[in-house]
Amino acid sequence: MKFRFLFLIFLSIHVSFAQIDTNQIDSTLFNNTIEFVVTGTKTFKKKTESAIIVHVIDAKSLDQLEACSLSDGLKFQPGLRVETNCQTCNYTQLRMNGLQGGYSQILINGRPIISPLIGLYGLEQIPVNMIDKIEIIRGGGSSLYGTSAIGGTVNVLTKLATKNNIEINSSTLLIGKKTLDNQLKLNTSIVNKNKNAGVTLFANRRIRGYFDANDDNFSEIAQLENLSIGMNSFLKINKNQKIELAINKLNEYRIGGDMNENPVNLRMQAEERNYNIWMGNIDYQININQRTNFILYSAIQLTKRKHFTGIFPDSIDLIQQYLQAPPYGSSDAKTLQNGFQLNHQLKSFFKKRNVITFGSEYILDEIVDEIPSYNYYVNQLTKNFGTFLQSDLDLSKKFNLLSGLRIDKHNYLNKIILSPRIALLYKYNNSSQFRFNYGAGFRAPQAFDSDLHIAFANGGVSRIQLSPNLTNENSTSFSTSYNFDQIKKNTIYGVTIDCFYTFLAHSFILENIGVDSIGEIFEKRNGSGALVKGVAIEGRINIAKKIQIETGFTLQQSKFNDEVTNIEGLPPSKFFMRTPNNYGYITLNLSPNKYWNFNLNNVYTGTMKVPHFGNELNNTSDRIVTTKTFNDLNIKIAYTKHLEKQLFDFEVYGGIKNCFNQYQTDFDTGKNRDSNFIYGPTLPRSFFIGLKLKSNS
Repeated sequence: MKFRFLFLIFLSIHVSFAQIDTNQIDSTLFNNTIEFVVTGTKTFKKKTESAIIVHVIDAKSLDQLEACSLSDGLKFQPGLRVETNCQTCNYTQLRMNGLQGGYSQILINGRPIISPLIGLYGLEQIPVNMIDKIEIIRGGGSSLYGTSAIGGTVNVLTKLATKNNIEINSSTLLIGKKTLDNQLKLNTSIVNKNKNAGVTLFANRRIRGYFDANDDNFSEIAQLENLSIGMNSFLKINKNQKIELAINKLNEYRIGGDMNENPVNLRMQAEERNYNIWMGNIDYQININQRTNFILYSAIQLTKRKHFTGIFPDSIDLIQQYLQAPPYGSSDAKTLQNGFQLNHQLKSFFKKRNVITFGSEYILDEIVDEIPSYNYYVNQLTKNFGTFLQSDLDLSKKFNLLSGLRIDKHNYLNKIILSPRIALLYKYNNSSQFRFNYGAGFRAPQAFDSDLHIAFANGGVSRIQLSPNLTNENSTSFSTSYNFDQIKKNTIYGVTIDCFYTFLAHSFILENIGVDSIGEIFEKRNGSGALVKGVAIEGRINIAKKIQIETGFTLQQSKFNDEVTNIEGLPPSKFFMRTPNNYGYITLNLSPNKYWNFNLNNVYTGTMKVPHFGNELNNTSDRIVTTKTFNDLNIKIAYTKHLEKQLFDFEVYGGIKNCFNQYQTDFDTGKNRDSNFIYGPTLPRSFFIGLKLKSNS
């Protein structure tokens, strides 16, 4: 007992570090700056030397794409899709390699503090000016990152001070000639003269109005007010010790549905959400010697939410009952992670470099969510203790072997879960690399973000409950890839081909189990299994640092082993819903001189099956709809004036989003609509302008 007490105190301090091996430093291909990635191995490593493919989106790219939030930036990666799943509240999720949002692990500075409750709207709540870069791994990374990393891992790294700087950015988006979306972004960084301490501060204010696509006075895009502030700081105690501390505060109010000005409980149909979120992490790292470093880390997230989800009844008796107990709800969530990590480079392992990484972490996640009027109550406390061991071994100048094992004990499972991973990198020459990966993982029988979303359907609200017999879902993932990059005098070009295969055992499925006085009820159960397979192809070229083209296209198939009933009374299907077999993107960036920048980008989404729940009052029927293809084309033009003798440079920019106006045209109408029946681009044709001021010191 005494040992356990001391151990918990030890864990409460925090760990997460990685040694920089100066022999691995070189310039990245496309921006000629030193680029390391940490997500693939939990240690800093040159991107081209990693046995795990890590895709990177940096702040400059996010700016060129005119991304407003994290969700906007993730669209431009192979194998990734960000989709809106609710017509009323605009809940979004990230799909990686054809798997739903609950299979994606989203980290902030390497910490899993995006809880299931935050995951409902978190992709849109994290502002882009908070982000330094995003590292993305597709496929199973569970041997390092635990549960929910079956589809892949997204690590959002927040900005850290490197020099004194200030930036102010104001923009206005006109959505569909009707609605304004205004955003003000502030950033500043301060570093002391010795460069051993610094802080970055950010603030983001966003105000967006309702957008009604079909003139029924019910919104398709919710009204939004968001205020986010945060800081990220570091202190180098001496040349061997460093502390990093980040604290972020996110406040958001959103309301969708009936657009009149009545109190929300008197509107015909509405969802109202009021979020108050604190997130933070602290890391202490020490270089014990040139070959060994140690990290303690801790992270926390606290969320309080007030919410309303209701449809105003038609009959007098039901109206009286509704007004006496309107469906207001409350949510409380907290996430806590404590852990440590030790990295040690063996002095002589058959005369080959071998970095051993060992660590343990404890993750607690608690959610209490209730709506008394619906007899809806979720009280979920999950605890997971994980230990991981990894070997990063250079077998030769051409071969690198990355092997690891993670051991997890989850309080919802009676057994210990072993998740191995092995990856082999073969460097054929300086331009070509082959990679082979295998990983295993699991998801515990708990509620994820989509399970907490209450949707409108068939004149009522639909809810998801967990089967009492629900058990863990296991995954086995394989991938193989080829990467080629060629550097010429004024041209750099490359291609990546990545084949992936993921088998899910006891896969989670949803079954419609009936209707009560409130609405549809779905139950999450274990199915027989599922298979997701495909290939992602990427291409890139940079000509004289003036023309850059990047493109990616994914071909895939996602199927259950046995047919699944999506709507009672309709034929079952093996195919995943809301999952196209092909999708992709292309970006073209032109910088003819230091003043002008032009960006043209397009996101392509192929056809997919989407369920629609009908309602007699709307004269609609139950059906499975095959959507059309979409091309979401966007243009941005920016002009920067460099004022050498002034304090600031300024940039004026503008452009068009969804130029072809390829937007869904068959939305349901009125208060009895199926709010989950939404697909395609998130915006209709929209125009934006903006002004940015940035210090030129």
